[in-house]
Amino acid sequence: MTGSAEVRCPAASARGGPAGGAAWRAWLVPDLSLGVALVILFYCLTLFDGVQRFFRDSDSGWHIRTGEAILATGALPHADPYSFSRAGHSWLAWEWGADVLMGGAHRLGGAGCVALLYAVAIAGGVWLWFRLHWTVGGNFFLACVMAAPMLSTTSLHWLARPHVFSWVLLLVAVWQAERVSGALADARGSASAGLRLRAGTALGIFLFGAVWANLHASFFLAPVIGLIYAAGHGARPWIWAVDARVERRKAVWFSWAAGCALLGSLVNPYGWNLHRHVLAYLGDTELLARVGEFQSFNFHAEGAFQIVVALGLAALGGLLALVERRPAQLLMSVVLLVAALRSARGLPVAALLLLPLANGAITGALRRAQGLAPAPRSWLDGFLGYSDRLRALEARLDGRAWAAAGLVLAVLLVRTPAVAARAGFPADEFPVAAAAVVDKLPGNIRLLAPDKYGGYLIYRFEGRRKVFFDGRSDFYGSGFMKDYIRLMQARPGWREQVEAWGFTHALLPKDCSLAAALEEAGWRRLYQDGVATLLGRPGNPGSCGTC
Repeated sequence: MTGSAEVRCPAASARGGPAGGAAWRAWLVPDLSLGVALVILFYCLTLFDGVQRFFRDSDSGWHIRTGEAILATGALPHADPYSFSRAGHSWLAWEWGADVLMGGAHRLGGAGCVALLYAVAIAGGVWLWFRLHWTVGGNFFLACVMAAPMLSTTSLHWLARPHVFSWVLLLVAVWQAERVSGALADARGSASAGLRLRAGTALGIFLFGAVWANLHASFFLAPVIGLIYAAGHGARPWIWAVDARVERRKAVWFSWAAGCALLGSLVNPYGWNLHRHVLAYLGDTELLARVGEFQSFNFHAEGAFQIVVALGLAALGGLLALVERRPAQLLMSVVLLVAALRSARGLPVAALLLLPLANGAITGALRRAQGLAPAPRSWLDGFLGYSDRLRALEARLDGRAWAAAGLVLAVLLVRTPAVAARAGFPADEFPVAAAAVVDKLPGNIRLLAPDKYGGYLIYRFEGRRKVFFDGRSDFYGSGFMKDYIRLMQARPGWREQVEAWGFTHALLPKDCSLAAALEEAGWRRLYQDGVATLLGRPGNPGSCGTC
């Protein structure tokens, strides 16, 4: 969301064009947000090994091939082109915009260029994350400290999948909402007393909602954010002695903004059917209960401490937001914390949006702390003052030359032969070697493979070999998934399913219980390595072989 009003933190008022000879230094020296963003860009491509680790989820495969098909044909797919289990069934490519970006990047430079696309998106999100800190008046040092738990939490979902684009859009929406709401204005709301939703701003919000709806299914969060801020400003006069007229104007502004974003989301190839499909998917608890990323995070897992810290700081910020008379931020914290505790997918969103808001609330509470003894009061004032001076200095920096140079260097990095050759799905997680054996089998085989392999096989064979199942859980549905889980676990009735589907071959993880059950039933092992086992049904072409 964009707006006509902007509220700056105290240090930001010091921003101004440096005079004379200092101008070039400001242009060459990056500020904190850009500096960290550039570090993250190259961290993703080097130490994190994003050229492979971004492809830990096989859904990247069908996203890439769908985008390439759209670019080649100029049309969206309306029927499933990838599976034999649901061939010809109606399919909504509801993230087609992200698919096109991925397909276009793959055309330009293969999997390495796709990795670069997502590394840039993640770096851009980091830049926006710091900008949100400054907009809400966050402390310089607290922002630096909070960066560690934020990065630890979001890196769980650093994947070449469209949800990364939604992180950027979410940050833009909240950043602009905070600027408009005047979170740092005084109780009279003087910074936004003349707030109006102008036609140009309304059009910008409309287009923002349209872009989001064609990139990722989280587009409904744009109007939700608007309604949260509308509710927050509407509630303020009922709780505190503030200017009710100004708060009503802000509430009306955000209500109209939410409506514009919602209308914009209708500008997609499927119209309101996209909204109906998303709501039906999110409301299918039986299906979501079987999708791993919608399950609660295991806080006993190794490295979970940083995530606990992130959620703890977010909760503290939510409580202090009420003290700071920011009910919208409290409501945002409640909604996102509940979502994060219910689903691992909500954790990165909570870290990205709530930590900057928490910084602003904590800093405001520290500034207004009363009753302290002289020594801690003096130390606290010194700490806050030093942070403000650093922000005033940092606000004069620019460093845009480094942004351009960093992007050029990143492109050169992913195009080097050594990096380009190893970019793609990691061979220790996916049947990269086994796929070469599958490629020699007849084209009409019916291959049983898990959903983890489905997207990779779509990518590897460019959709020519049809798969049994892949990660499009909304397309296959809960009934199919229940039967699939029973089959993969070799539970009673699995033999009947094998017969019903007419599988001729099976490509399964090496230690899969179904692989052992099939061998006991007479299937022949055609290939095995440390990742996967390829089996052939007796009496079918290509079913003879050795280990």
